[in-house]
Amino acid sequence: MTKRFFPQLAALVAGLLMSASLLAAEGGATQQAGNDLGDTASLQRGAKLFMGYCSGCHSLKYLRYSRMASDLGLTEDQVMDNLNFTGAPVGQQVQVAMPHDGAAKWFGKMPPDLSLIARVRGPDWIYTYLKSFYLDESRPLGWNNKLFPNASMPNPLWELQGLQHAEYGPEDPQTKEKPVETLKLVSPGTESPAEFDRSVRDITNFLQYASEPAALKRQSMGVWVILFLVALTLLAYLLKKEFWKDVH
Repeated sequence: MTKRFFPQLAALVAGLLMSASLLAAEGGATQQAGNDLGDTASLQRGAKLFMGYCSGCHSLKYLRYSRMASDLGLTEDQVMDNLNFTGAPVGQQVQVAMPHDGAAKWFGKMPPDLSLIARVRGPDWIYTYLKSFYLDESRPLGWNNKLFPNASMPNPLWELQGLQHAEYGPEDPQTKEKPVETLKLVSPGTESPAEFDRSVRDITNFLQYASEPAALKRQSMGVWVILFLVALTLLAYLLKKEFWKDVH
């Protein structure tokens, strides 16, 4: 047992250290998203923002338009008229119209599908990532990201957020690079900082829903399961008392 335990413990510790190193390499701690899957209005706003600003490059190949309509309290006509920009049938998954050849030319490769990004990275990571873009003339597309340095994509929400510049710290003697310490908004967007935070939170909320649509029904069903178990426990207790009342 001991021989099996220590290798497993070592592997666990190595995994935790690797996760910590990856987090440090990607810009440090994340901010709390504070999203709520039970907030239907937030999910609807997030779907609108994702389709308007993100779906041109990123697909959600595990989510169908019909499922989105059912889960978010929308009609299929509302989804098809306002959230479907590819002309796909209502029963199809959310795909992109961008051709693979064009994506390879513009970005070097096809942008990734985001169906499971919330399960892989977590909602806090998404929330922080979308708020961490800044202008960087050294990058091919003119943008960089504090959380995920050298990200090969521009800021899709720059019109809403505005333009941010990086403020650097002292040069690292080993890497000879200056780390990004803070981001400063130098040109406001169409939304105030508070409004932009809500927009990013809505997109994060929607992506968390898209990563596991069944979570909405599972959470609502969980309440009834708990109530059933409480009622079953009470009946079992009363039945036990009835069976044992004549036993002395």
